[in-house]
Amino acid sequence: MTREEIIESVSEKMRLIRTEAGYTQDKMAEVIGLSKKTLVQIEKGRLYAGWSTVVAVCALFRETETVRFLFGNEPLEVLETVARDGMDYRKEKTLGGKVWWREVEKKNGFILQQNIISQHFRIIDEDHFRIFSSFEEKESKDRFKELNGE
Repeated sequence: MTREEIIESVSEKMRLIRTEAGYTQDKMAEVIGLSKKTLVQIEKGRLYAGWSTVVAVCALFRETETVRFLFGNEPLEVLETVARDGMDYRKEKTLGGKVWWREVEKKNGFILQQNIISQHFRIIDEDHFRIFSSFEEKESKDRFKELNGE
């Protein structure tokens, strides 16, 4: 996924996200820091939301089914990966990827997984802490080998 694809996807689902959260247009606009007029334009498909608006929506409404569906249950991880052009550091503990993740490879306490919705890759350790994320398969596999001393 690219930044543009994320912006497009969230913009196209903005009305659904808002209604699922039970917000009026006035309340939604206030919460995400937009004018109601701009929100209406986004919901009608006449305008795309900006990156900061998309980040706010995904962060504030990450528990909605719509946002989870768009990003495979990990909206903030997807946004961080895109914004930082991949990530490589020990991050928060994950649930281990039982639902939204396909195990690609497992070795020496590290697991390389791919998200079944967003298709991005991540490496977690045996305690399920996220160590690395990227949309690049080769980069992910190379980092996995490096972590395994290969």
